[in-house]
Amino acid sequence: MIDIDIFTIIGAVESRGFSVFKNDTKPYNLNIVGVRASEPTTNKFNDLMCVFWKYEGQWNMYKMQCTTLPGLYWLENPMNSKGCAILKEGQYNGAYEIDLHNGKYEAICQRLGDVTVYRDDDKDTEYDMLEGTEQTGMFGINLHRASAYKELDDVDKNSAGCQVIQDPNEFEVHMEIANKAAEIWGNKFTYTLINEKDLYNG
Repeated sequence: MIDIDIFTIIGAVESRGFSVFKNDTKPYNLNIVGVRASEPTTNKFNDLMCVFWKYEGQWNMYKMQCTTLPGLYWLENPMNSKGCAILKEGQYNGAYEIDLHNGKYEAICQRLGDVTVYRDDDKDTEYDMLEGTEQTGMFGINLHRASAYKELDDVDKNSAGCQVIQDPNEFEVHMEIANKAAEIWGNKFTYTLINEKDLYNG
């Protein structure tokens, strides 16, 4: 797992010009940040998802192994004719809410705003994030889990562009935190995706 502490990730997010929510008058003012590995490994959960908030002067953070990239199956068999979706690094303000992923279970779902993806259309095993292939819109790039029962070694069909948490138990904790946040701050979330390289530039 990418090693990170709270102040490193805050510095990295702010170095990209993105907002960090610091209002600590009430708990669970969530920052949800994905950290993409600087050297991606196809079909593996080698990225990091961080959920952190400040309350009464104290920072709290929960970290999970995840993938911010699609699995091999969808790279080779994209469901969109323009190519497989790869979420572009950025901050997607207020674009997410708690809703049912594929109508099945609660997750953090892209329902409230656009995101930008690259379209990788060459159907090989490499991730192509190329200028000129971007597309912005409502693509259902959700934050959800892989298996409901166990940690999987490979991503496979579990991500066609979604941000997918490897451990179902960690995902349940993540959703407990998100539901508490929604009760206090409303059911609207911002998702920020940065690169591991940003951790050393903050």
